[in-house]
Amino acid sequence: MTDTANPRVLLLDIDGTLLNYRTELPPSAADAVRQARARGHRVYLCTGRSRAEIYDHLWDLGVDGLIGGNGSYVEDAGQVVFHQVLDAAVVAEAVEWLVAEDLGFYLECNSGLYASDHLPEKAAALLDGGATPANVQFIRDAMPDLIYGTRSGRDDVNKISFALHPDVDLDALTTRYAGRAAINSWSMTGTRDEFGEFGQLGIHKGAAIERLIGHLGVSADDLIGFGDARSDLGMFAACGTSVAMGNAPDEVKAAATLVTDHVDADGLANAFRRLGLIA
Repeated sequence: MTDTANPRVLLLDIDGTLLNYRTELPPSAADAVRQARARGHRVYLCTGRSRAEIYDHLWDLGVDGLIGGNGSYVEDAGQVVFHQVLDAAVVAEAVEWLVAEDLGFYLECNSGLYASDHLPEKAAALLDGGATPANVQFIRDAMPDLIYGTRSGRDDVNKISFALHPDVDLDALTTRYAGRAAINSWSMTGTRDEFGEFGQLGIHKGAAIERLIGHLGVSADDLIGFGDARSDLGMFAACGTSVAMGNAPDEVKAAATLVTDHVDADGLANAFRRLGLIA
């Protein structure tokens, strides 16, 4: 149990943890966050999303700050603690390749999400049932503020995500960008990796948390991290206590201090209760 006389710093992944895989916010999760803050705990979103993808209903929870872009951006109480972007030459080269390969992609920036015109159709093709009108609309609803028409690079990119295709060889891409970018993949649905990613070397959630620790003047023992994906393992390593959602893969559960219920079974709220963060 957590001693409520000792306020904690709570770090919440968003997709699959705070939100479910339909991008819905369970009422129990929203209530748990508000209760925890009322009890004096600080709450930070810790996500692969860039700031432009943190919509009003997430800020309206009253969170204290954000670790975004998988660690490329750190914000506390409106103050920018850290921000590093992907090398502009790497971005330009990557976009040229993505356009040549006809892959759907978007540049993830704090200023906006800059997408190729056919990203919703390309991403929907990877969902169960393929690029049906319903699946295309799901992608559009999940990322409602995409700015379409992107065919060139920018100098303010945190990372780049692109819809995977069977012909994409991520190992070959890793070799091509060795020493310049980190090549990863991620899942929107929690069932398979639908997206590839150009990220920054040395940038991850764990490193960003270390920066936040230094800024806040707290210790790792004061931190509790909540997540559901491989990208959360760095967060788990940086926090004194870690919680894996019931929908997380086995390797993530194995790394956690505590495994809670599925995101759709009040997993976040139940974890808060088990840890004594809320009543």
